[in-house]
Amino acid sequence: MLTLPQIETAMPYAGTRAPIFLECLNTAMTEFDIDTPLRQAMFLAQCAHESGSLHYTLELADGSAYEGRKDLGNIYEGDGKKFRGRGLIQVTGRDSTLKCLAALGRKPDDLMYLETPMGASRSAAWFWFVNGLNIPADQDLFGSVSGLINTGKATGRAINGLDFRIQHYVRARKALGI
Repeated sequence: MLTLPQIETAMPYAGTRAPIFLECLNTAMTEFDIDTPLRQAMFLAQCAHESGSLHYTLELADGSAYEGRKDLGNIYEGDGKKFRGRGLIQVTGRDSTLKCLAALGRKPDDLMYLETPMGASRSAAWFWFVNGLNIPADQDLFGSVSGLINTGKATGRAINGLDFRIQHYVRARKALGI
């Protein structure tokens, strides 16, 4: 179980958000087998980057860039904005969002749940689990995990914010004693 000082060390910019998310992160990591220090450090680093250190559980962009993206399941007008990124790892698109909500035992229209501390934490851990990220985390393949989270696939594109992700990872490893 993570402690508050560990989260504060891993995410020094979380401020007052750290105690709000402590129990939620512990619950989510337990539920989805993010249960070793290496897995937890990598998970925290990705969450820190994607959520602005726990400050954003709804993507800042309005989602219009996702409009009509069939690869995300956005097949209806308005899907881009409706299904923009939510949670600590920003689950994006109609397909992923609805699968996530179903897996978490929520109704399809319960999008706001993914913006709550518990929903944001659980959705991030669900995304981590269903994408098999414990395996590369166990092998300390930080770049592979970052690429899968940022792009959804290994596309060869540059990883958004890789330098910042690495900084978060270094702090998280220190916080967890690795």
